[in-house]
Amino acid sequence: MQVSEKPRLSLWRIVEMNIGFFGLQFSFGLQQANMGPIYGFLNAEEATMPLLWLAGPMTGLIVQPLIGAMSDRTTSRLGRRTPYFLVGAVICSLALLAMPQASTLWMAASLLWILDAGNNITMEPYRAYVADRLVPDQRAVGFLTQSAFTGLAQCLSYLAPTMMMGFVGRDVLDDNGIPVIVRIAFVIGAILSISTIVWSVWRVPELALAPAERAALVARPMTLRATLADIGAAVREMPRPMRQLAWPMLCQWYAMFCYWQYISFAIGRSLYGTADPHSAAFRAATLTAQQAGAVYNLVAFLSALALMPIVARLGARRVHALCLLASAVAMLLIPAAGSPLLLFGLMIGIGLGWAGMMGNLYVMLADSIPPQRNGIYMGIFNMFIVIPMLIQTLTMPLLYQPLLGGDPRNVLSLAGVLMLLGAGMTLLVDAGHRAPRPQGA
Repeated sequence: MQVSEKPRLSLWRIVEMNIGFFGLQFSFGLQQANMGPIYGFLNAEEATMPLLWLAGPMTGLIVQPLIGAMSDRTTSRLGRRTPYFLVGAVICSLALLAMPQASTLWMAASLLWILDAGNNITMEPYRAYVADRLVPDQRAVGFLTQSAFTGLAQCLSYLAPTMMMGFVGRDVLDDNGIPVIVRIAFVIGAILSISTIVWSVWRVPELALAPAERAALVARPMTLRATLADIGAAVREMPRPMRQLAWPMLCQWYAMFCYWQYISFAIGRSLYGTADPHSAAFRAATLTAQQAGAVYNLVAFLSALALMPIVARLGARRVHALCLLASAVAMLLIPAAGSPLLLFGLMIGIGLGWAGMMGNLYVMLADSIPPQRNGIYMGIFNMFIVIPMLIQTLTMPLLYQPLLGGDPRNVLSLAGVLMLLGAGMTLLVDAGHRAPRPQGA
C-alpha cells in the first residue's frame, strides 16, 4: 500500500497503537531506576559499575539493526513488525520475573543481557510500525504519543517500589539483600510488558501489504547474508540529516547513561551523607532518586503532549535544542541541590530533555528516510543511541577516579556539559525545520 493510500487515524487510535510502548517503557524504567542499586546491593564497585551495564548498548548494537532489516523483509500473516513485538515481549517478561531473584553480580548482569535483548527485539519494529502506519503529517503526533507513554510508564515504574511500601516495609530484604518492594515492582512490569503489546496489535493491526510489495519481498528471501547486505547498503546510502544527528546523539545519550548509573549514588552523598550501599541511608537515597525519576517522567509525559502543537509550529529541531538546554541546566545544578524539594524542581529540566529525546528525534528521522526502509533505518538509528552508551560504559571507569575524583556528583556535572553541547549540535542538523503539512493544505 502506498503512503498516499494510508488511512488517517483518529487520535484515540494513535493512542491505542502506542499502548504497547507503555509496557515496553515500564520495563526500561525498572532497569534505569533499579539496576544501579541492585548492583550496589550485590557489592559492585562504583568505578567499574558501568561495565555491568554493557548489556544495553551491546544488545542494541547487534539486535536492532538485524531486527530492523529482518522486519522490512517479513511477510507473516501477523504482519511485518508484529511477530517481533510478541517474541520480544515474552522474553522481556520472563527476564523481569527472574531479575530480582539474582544472588550474584554475574547473575544480575546476565539477566540484564536477556532483558535488554527482549526489549530491543520489540523496540525497533515498534518505531517502524508507527512510521509505517501513519501518514506523514500524523507522524509527529505518533512519535510524541510514544514519548508521552514513555514518560507515564517510567513515572509509574520509578514510583512502583515507593507505592509498594504501603504493603511491605522499605527495609524488608530478601536473602540477597534486595528489597522485597523491588521484587514486586518487577513482577508488575512482567505482566504489563506482554499485556499492553497484545492490546496494541489487536486494536490497531498492521496494514496489509499491496500485492506488488508482497511479491517484491517474496523475491528477496530473508537470509543472514541478504540482511547484512541490506544493512551495509543502508549505511552507505544514509541520508545526510541522519548522519548529522549522530553527533548530538553522542552527547545526549552519553549524558543520560551517566545520569541513570550514578543518580542514586550522587543523592546518597549530597542529601544523605552516605557512600555505603548497604546502609539504610542509601536505601532512602535510592527511593528519593526513584521519586525524582517519577517526577521527571511525569514532566516528560505532560510536556510531550504540550510539545505537539509547538513542534508543528516551530519544528522539531528548535524545540529539541531547547529541551536539551533545559536538561543541561538541571544536570549541572543537581549536585548542589540541598533538599529533595529542590531536587524535584530540577527534574522539570530533565523531563523536558527526556520528552524531546523520545519524540523529537524520531520526528526528525522519519522526515529524512525513505518510507520503504523505515525498519532498517530505525534499527540503524538505534546505533546512534547504543554506541554512545557503549563509549560511556568503557570510558567512565577510566575517568571516574583521575578526572572526576571518584565522586558521582561530578559525573552528573559532566553529563550537564554534554547535554549543552548536544543542544548546540542539534541546531546544525538539516531536518525537523517544521512539521509536514496535511496533503492538500
